[in-house]
Amino acid sequence: MVALQVHFLLVPSLMSILGAAQYVMQDAALLSYIDQRFLSLERRLEKCSQDLLEYVDEFRELSKAALARLARLSTDKAELKGEVENLLTRVERAQRDIDYFGSLADSNACVEVHEDLLKQQLLEEAEEKKRLKLMLNASCDHMLAGIRSLKVVKKTGGKHGSWMKDPGKKHAKIYLLSGSVNNVVLEFANIMAFMENNQTLKARRVPLPVPWEGTGHVIYQGFLFYHTHGSLNEIVKFHLQRRSVADQMLLPGAGRIPAYQLSPQTKIDLALDEQGLWALHAEPETGGNIVLTKINPVAMAVEHSWDTPCSSRDAEAAFMACNTLHVVYNSPSGGSSRIQCVYDVLGALNAHTNPGLHFPKRQGGHSSVHYNPKEKQLFAWGDGSQIIYKLHTEKKV
Repeated sequence: MVALQVHFLLVPSLMSILGAAQYVMQDAALLSYIDQRFLSLERRLEKCSQDLLEYVDEFRELSKAALARLARLSTDKAELKGEVENLLTRVERAQRDIDYFGSLADSNACVEVHEDLLKQQLLEEAEEKKRLKLMLNASCDHMLAGIRSLKVVKKTGGKHGSWMKDPGKKHAKIYLLSGSVNNVVLEFANIMAFMENNQTLKARRVPLPVPWEGTGHVIYQGFLFYHTHGSLNEIVKFHLQRRSVADQMLLPGAGRIPAYQLSPQTKIDLALDEQGLWALHAEPETGGNIVLTKINPVAMAVEHSWDTPCSSRDAEAAFMACNTLHVVYNSPSGGSSRIQCVYDVLGALNAHTNPGLHFPKRQGGHSSVHYNPKEKQLFAWGDGSQIIYKLHTEKKV
């Protein structure tokens, strides 16, 4: 009887224990399932975050590529405009040649110049020469006969640079433009201030909105004219006192090859003489010979161009003086600089003249040579030295 009572007591307890164990097993399985789901969500979130980072990197690269393409399109637009202008100029020249040669052919295919046509041609040439003389105000009656002496004024800066005065102003300010790519012009009150040891502390710094390229810049009547860095053939006119861009222009045909073989950093070399502003450059179509262009500095427009016989091969610099181009040559290793080709735009001098004028007492090269028509001197930059050359001139025959 007692055993039966114990049995009845134990059965409910065992049933309760078994039920509790079953609930515990179910809870453990549920927790395991939830933990696996969380791990799966974490892996998916991690992959999503990684994919998002990859998308961000790809978008950044795409943005960089788009900006680079936009920059190239802007440059290509300027280059294309210059090429079109150059092409139009050459088409006009070719059209004039075609019209002229077409009028010379007779029925027997023999070229004979009719007397009236010859007179007309001579008259046109005389009119063109007269027009050029009027345009250039042909008051220059002297020619370069020698380079007398040199004076090393200062040694500052690197291998490339230029320095100058403004021949169009009465002041004695000196301007220093150091380097072939830079955007800061140093202005000194006079040459004595420039020669002092702490000269950079006394200089007025003039920042440019866009850096220059090469060493072929000039300062004329308060404006800096320079070739814009990164452009094919853009010339900027910058007001030094107002510190603002006054105007700009494109020089057709320029910028594709260096103006001088021994100064590859300079694609456009600007020059001054008694008649104003000029531009010098070389073109592949001329066999690398130097092309001379007269520029109106007020309108920033081309007035006339000449294809010269002066080669850019072994040339290091050039300058204009009295309507005449003087090209300076040297050896690639650096030797004695000499003028071996001159070209007078009015034809007073033989373009193939080989004067062989040597620069005195100096071995090395020149990064730039600029003529000052007011002082009749050359301001040159040679291997980091700022040099003045005095000139000897004679009356043109």
